[in-house]
Amino acid sequence: MSDLRLRTFRAFSRTPSLRAAARKHAASAAAPSLEPDTKQPRDPQKPKGHSVVDSAIYCGGNRVASPHSLADTYSALHDAPQSLAWIGLYRPDRRELASLAQEFDLHELAIEDANEAHQRPKLERYGETLFVVLKAARYRDATEEVEFGEVHVFVGPDFVVTVRHAEAPNLAAVRRRVERDPELLSRGAEAVLYAIMDKVVDGYAPVVAGLENDIDEIETEVFRGDPKVSRRIYELSREVIEFQRATRPLIGMLEQLRGGFQKYGVDEELQRSLRDVADHVTEVVEKVDGFRELLRDILTVNATLVAQQQNEEMKSLAIASSEQNEEVKRISAWAAILFAPTLIGTVYGMNFDKMPELHWQYGYPFAIGLMALVCGGLHQIFKRRGWL
Repeated sequence: MSDLRLRTFRAFSRTPSLRAAARKHAASAAAPSLEPDTKQPRDPQKPKGHSVVDSAIYCGGNRVASPHSLADTYSALHDAPQSLAWIGLYRPDRRELASLAQEFDLHELAIEDANEAHQRPKLERYGETLFVVLKAARYRDATEEVEFGEVHVFVGPDFVVTVRHAEAPNLAAVRRRVERDPELLSRGAEAVLYAIMDKVVDGYAPVVAGLENDIDEIETEVFRGDPKVSRRIYELSREVIEFQRATRPLIGMLEQLRGGFQKYGVDEELQRSLRDVADHVTEVVEKVDGFRELLRDILTVNATLVAQQQNEEMKSLAIASSEQNEEVKRISAWAAILFAPTLIGTVYGMNFDKMPELHWQYGYPFAIGLMALVCGGLHQIFKRRGWL
């Protein structure tokens, strides 16, 4: 066990006396560090003043101790120098993180990131410690939405510290998996990091399937002419972009890990496992990139269909307006034609004694003929202009 750990983490070694002194000092200060931080809101489901979900000491790939507090974990790790500690935390407060920083010599910038959360996926090396931020994702069928979680992982020569601020990912399943495989766990802290990354990446598969199904539904809605589809396309595009931000940085992170395989003497089997994770990440990233392009094309098609529909509606309105204009012309023409005899009849219907043609023998035939002549003339004029 000791030869394998020295080979895997020979670049991470510390001076033993300084390491022991730091542990003794941290153990004496660990008890008050577990007091709750009154300035920071706590999760109601987490036991007050205690955020340790699970803590274990492993030796030879087997669990040999299950401390219930950070102080007990420090003490157990100090008593077994060739062992590995895995501490799982859920929404720890500042004092707990400060205790971890003091015990394991964690960089203050990494501690600040772990406390604040909402970080982008990244891999950073602080001396002999790796700090990894991973974005987990899970697809909720009920709401057809993607829910994102975040886990921060500190990896040192003989410790792994995981910090979660959300329910996902479920690291209990990862712990059970590695505990069932002592050979994997005996490869050291980087084996735990591999198992966590593998769990996070495997969790992307249902998300990819859910997004693919949503896109298929959207395509159907687009060609069905659903008026609400534009909003759904936009919302799904935002989810795909968020998913892309969670997955794409993993390619560079895994390249960084692979670049250090030879330098830090990482076990060959572990190298193959990490390459397998990298292949899965690449596949997911390619699919997500395709989703984004497909949604962009669907949005363009939807805009074209909406424009065509609007053009058809405008054309229908124009035809209706033209037909109304024709009707107005006909009505106006007949109104003008009928107005002429009305006007003549009104003039000759006045009861004045002294009026031209009032007592004329041919006055009546003349009035009727005048009406017919005016009406006929107006009818011909309107007919030539296409009003009738």
